[in-house]
Amino acid sequence: MKRLVILGGGYGGIKVLTGLLDYQLPEDVQIFVVDRNPFRSLKTEFYTIAAGTSAETEVRVPFPDDHRVTYLYREVAKIDTDKQQIVFDDAEDNLPFDYLVIGLGCEDNYHGVPGAKEFTESVQTFAKTRHTGLAVSSLKAYGKVSIIGAGLSGIEVASEIRESRPDLNIRLLDRGPTVLKAFDSRIQEYVEKWFIENNVEVIHHSNVEYVEEDGVCNNGVCYLNDVTIWTAGVRPNYLVRELPFNKDKHEKIITNDFYQVPEQSNIYVLGDCVSSEYSPSAQLAGQHGEQIAEILLSIFHHKEPKKPKEIKLKGTLGSLGKTDGFGNMMKYPMIGFLPRLAKSGVLWLSKRH
Repeated sequence: MKRLVILGGGYGGIKVLTGLLDYQLPEDVQIFVVDRNPFRSLKTEFYTIAAGTSAETEVRVPFPDDHRVTYLYREVAKIDTDKQQIVFDDAEDNLPFDYLVIGLGCEDNYHGVPGAKEFTESVQTFAKTRHTGLAVSSLKAYGKVSIIGAGLSGIEVASEIRESRPDLNIRLLDRGPTVLKAFDSRIQEYVEKWFIENNVEVIHHSNVEYVEEDGVCNNGVCYLNDVTIWTAGVRPNYLVRELPFNKDKHEKIITNDFYQVPEQSNIYVLGDCVSSEYSPSAQLAGQHGEQIAEILLSIFHHKEPKKPKEIKLKGTLGSLGKTDGFGNMMKYPMIGFLPRLAKSGVLWLSKRH
């Protein structure tokens, strides 16, 4: 028997799985999916849970029900590449593999800022996002919220909380001279204007020196705070960072053109864990997953896999509450209701595929 283990049921892992299940698999192939949750969680919508504008069930999707798949809902303690097995936190029995796909995603990168890990909320996992949502929803009137980081996650969290809680004092600390540095200047200006009109304070050229339980110190000025949310960068999951493989400067594993680890070609890496010229995104992980599924299908049927095609991203969409948004769609900057509608359409498709 050939045992394929997929670590992580996120956007990339699920594309590997569905890409395989769509075809006839040899009877000697066993598929195991390992995830900490008994459901898929739509990470691109976590900001709504943090703001309290959506119920948890709105960002949960069942895993595919198929007799060819065994699901294990456990926390992974270690990926043992020497013995080719997965070691779990809560069980003595390990899970051997013949083929392994690593799609464990990312976690917050605190950049060595003292107190950041201990005293900030997060939107990187389902459990942490629930905790963030509870912290925000429990605030009394006129409470103070600081969001550190003005990339896509920070923008969506700040705008959604504003729409959910008009009474709160919201501050966004941005390291650069403008929000959304990776986006078109027209989008940057539109978002900046939205924050001004909706009374969200944006502090540019921020340099957070340390975080305390009730405040953030930035460029020598300390702001009293009730809730601090960290969205200032990510890094690959710690299990990936511990692996003895070559990595790039962002701690991501370097693979060949087939997403295989050169040192162990039966191990594949995708999404936020693999070295790439593109920034981490659900769309990127999904395309990685589709291509790895094609490669594995060829190998399982004893065929020579074709070199994957060049990745082509369709664009990035972001929301400013429920009726406003922005995005680079097919390389063109768009603002207003249309990109927000498109984002809702992508969510609809994610829930039904």
